Amino acid sequence: MKTYNKYTRQYFVPEGDNMDWIRKDHIEKAPIWCSVDLRDGNQALVIPMSLEEKLDFFKHLCKLGFREIEIGFPAASETEYQFCRTLIEQNLIPDDVTIQVLTQSREHIIAKTFEAIDGAKNAIVHLYNSTSVAQREQVFRKEKAEIIEIAKFGANLCKQYREKAKGRIQFEYSPESFTGTEPDFAAEICNEVIKIWEPTPDNKVIINLPVTVSHSMPHIYAAQVEYMCKHLHDRQNLIISLHPHNDRGCAVADSEMGLLAGGDRIEGTLFGNGERTGNVDIITLALNMFAQGVDPELDFSDLSEITEVYERVTGMRVYERQPYSGKLVFAAFSGSHQDAIAKGMKWRETHGGVWNVPYLPIDPTDIGRVYEADVIRINSQSGKGGIGYILETQYKHVLPPKMREVFGYHVKNISDHEHRELMPQEVYDIFVRDFVNLRDQLDVPKVSYQETARGVEATVVIRYNGTEQSVIAYGNGSLDAVSNAIKQVTGKEYTLETYTQHALEEKSSSKAASYVSITYQSRTYWGAGIDSDIIVSSVKALVGAVNKLLAEC
Repeated sequence: MKTYNKYTRQYFVPEGDNMDWIRKDHIEKAPIWCSVDLRDGNQALVIPMSLEEKLDFFKHLCKLGFREIEIGFPAASETEYQFCRTLIEQNLIPDDVTIQVLTQSREHIIAKTFEAIDGAKNAIVHLYNSTSVAQREQVFRKEKAEIIEIAKFGANLCKQYREKAKGRIQFEYSPESFTGTEPDFAAEICNEVIKIWEPTPDNKVIINLPVTVSHSMPHIYAAQVEYMCKHLHDRQNLIISLHPHNDRGCAVADSEMGLLAGGDRIEGTLFGNGERTGNVDIITLALNMFAQGVDPELDFSDLSEITEVYERVTGMRVYERQPYSGKLVFAAFSGSHQDAIAKGMKWRETHGGVWNVPYLPIDPTDIGRVYEADVIRINSQSGKGGIGYILETQYKHVLPPKMREVFGYHVKNISDHEHRELMPQEVYDIFVRDFVNLRDQLDVPKVSYQETARGVEATVVIRYNGTEQSVIAYGNGSLDAVSNAIKQVTGKEYTLETYTQHALEEKSSSKAASYVSITYQSRTYWGAGIDSDIIVSSVKALVGAVNKLLAEC
């Protein structure tokens, strides 16, 4: 791309040693979570949520465990203001939930904001003004000192209004466009606000460090966060909040590294909805922690329900490959992947222990997914292991290994021919249609047995090509005797190779499944039989295998 040279780095690497965080290898505890779905997420929608939709979403966020929720910019529109008033006047805010509202550093906006939260038991007033070089030079055309005065003006006004307000009000300040701001200036302006607000252990000030626009790799943002933690006054009475956007596709990494660097709090959205490429996806971030044994302190145990609510109220769609949340993120179509997953699940049945199944970073059932429906998916790329896994786990058919291979190729060919995925029920229907109790050309409706000096004597009623006859044959067992009778009638001197059987359920009255293979002229043919009588099921399986042979001859 020839125009690359019109771009340059727009971030500032802080001076000094700000890489202590790099020696940490994991996040030890969940941060304070603040959902901004109803503000940042909502303003990014083509059609913003209605009042009813916002109320529905708010209730669901509370259900998921969010205790801080930014509900909007009350001074921006009547809808935003009315939403705030409805929550308060209808007593819809749980006592342990704090609403957060956004305001610019302008007197009439601050006045409207405090009017909107009047009567709230717990609220955060979030003050911001832009501090980056680009904003100072191009938008506001002000020097650093003038930008600081904007922040101080708003901080003083907020403090004055809080003195007259009811309820517990906490303050938050954002040097907006923080990532394009010189670190020393960002620290300077934040310290001026901190000085005015006078944080205490019982009423800490939130300093929010937004990745308003992502300019750098995540380790640079982490260094900026660490620099701020080292240079802010009264750090023990501050909560360092992170608000990453996703312009470079790094919002999750920015958040994780920022937490290692000293961040205490995350502002983000479900599924990452937000301006431009979005905000940090809280579901991904939280489940990344979960996958490493850290309690995220949010309840994402039913992602399907969360997805349904989100898609309904926002009109957005969750991408099928969205980490953890997408419908296909646990799906294995590849034969080798399916085989490894099936074997991993078998391993867990006997060994237990921590989760370590190949290709599955977390147990899908922990977030409300189903192994059979979501993990093993059948198409032309699938393997015998996955197809066999579906038959075994959902329909209790444990096919012999070689039959599983034959059936696997059979199903793959059907999927390839039809150019589509096959559902588990379809796989089972194919198995029944093409392998179970087949009697197209040949059928054995009745058999009787008795022990003789020559072995088992079988009197076999055989229907073959429309003609029925009774045949007596001998064998070293009942199935061998029936097989010899069939050979007499059909003239096919095949070899009985494999016979296995098992109960389909663990009770005395359950049906039995049998699997039989025969070899004829170097070709192998498989049949399956199901019946309440295990001897009958084995005969049906043999008859099915012979019908496979006859269909080719």
